[in-house]
Amino acid sequence: MSRADGARDQTRDATSSCAGHHAGEVAGDTATGGPPGPHGYTKQRDQHLKRLRRIEGQIRGLQRMVDEDVYCIDILTQVSASTKALQSFALQLLEEHLRHCVADAAVRGGEEADTKVAEATAAIARLLRT
Repeated sequence: MSRADGARDQTRDATSSCAGHHAGEVAGDTATGGPPGPHGYTKQRDQHLKRLRRIEGQIRGLQRMVDEDVYCIDILTQVSASTKALQSFALQLLEEHLRHCVADAAVRGGEEADTKVAEATAAIARLLRT
């Protein structure tokens, strides 16, 4: 098993649910096998989707630039802007996770709190590698 696979397995094991107190409501996220909602981002879902559609448009713009044979540096500038937009989105999502999921687990304490802190730490490490 590679180091990356081991880290993913540990993260998966450490993430019983983002909203652990809701675990009995739904069998989980069918797309990823993740925990059921509501999640920390749920209240801002429409804003997040709007932001992601804007980022998606930036990526389509990159494809168009390559297709139109635009100057390399201009494309790299757009790549940088797109990357920064995704990083900014990720940081907001992380903050919401900390405020909602980790804070709720901390109030309950015990193993669930430790699990949520480990999960958040792993997510931060992944963000730092990008």
